[in-house]
Amino acid sequence: MQTITFIGNGNMGLSIAQGLKGKYNIEVVGRDMKNLESFEKALDVKVDKYLFDSFDISERTVLLCIKSQNVEEVGKKLTGKARVLFSILAGIPIESLKKNIKSKATVRAMPNLAASLGQSMTTLTGDHRFKKEAQELLGAVGRTLWLESEKEIDIATALAGSGPAYLALIAEALVDGAVKQGLRREDAMTSMQGLFSGFSTLIQNTHPALLKDKVMSPGGTTAAGYEALENGQVRAACMQAVEAAYKKAKRLGA
Repeated sequence: MQTITFIGNGNMGLSIAQGLKGKYNIEVVGRDMKNLESFEKALDVKVDKYLFDSFDISERTVLLCIKSQNVEEVGKKLTGKARVLFSILAGIPIESLKKNIKSKATVRAMPNLAASLGQSMTTLTGDHRFKKEAQELLGAVGRTLWLESEKEIDIATALAGSGPAYLALIAEALVDGAVKQGLRREDAMTSMQGLFSGFSTLIQNTHPALLKDKVMSPGGTTAAGYEALENGQVRAACMQAVEAAYKKAKRLGA
């Protein structure tokens, strides 16, 4: 099996590794051996573990999973030139990646937390020579979409990358609303989970507006609730959330 070298051992790196285990050999590089051992334990598979200092990435297939603000610091600790660098760092442009980490090719990827379940929506851009390999690698943890510019991947970061947090907020709020009206919390949670599970299938083949129209009968309960959402400017807030996250991604790369 091909070996993937994880630079960084945080939550997203672990989520991707969970999706890749059994399909690739995994080695991980980090600051602290205890944290690397915790990574291995959580992954529940044997991995090779290394510390950052003077780690040689020559000819390796590298998956960069550190915090965006640490790219310069970590780059100074790595030696050699990677075969290819796949970076999941939000907002860090390819030019900056090449400046700090030597590699024969660079691809940016933006997965989301569902990678651990093999259900990520991962957007990609970068060196076209590695388009197929990038799609195969990140395709092991869900769906992929190749984009033609870094601007587009920064926008997609604000949507698919950050999206699980937005949906989690909506899910929590819906549960709280049901509890407020008198439903037991555990029953509200079960109802919400069933709602999201079914909706995830429906939305694959039906436009959101058409789904809404199918549910909203004249003068019915859904129409009343939908009016409350519009009065609360939920639609505008969602659009503003994507805009704010996109602007933050641009600032990270500045």
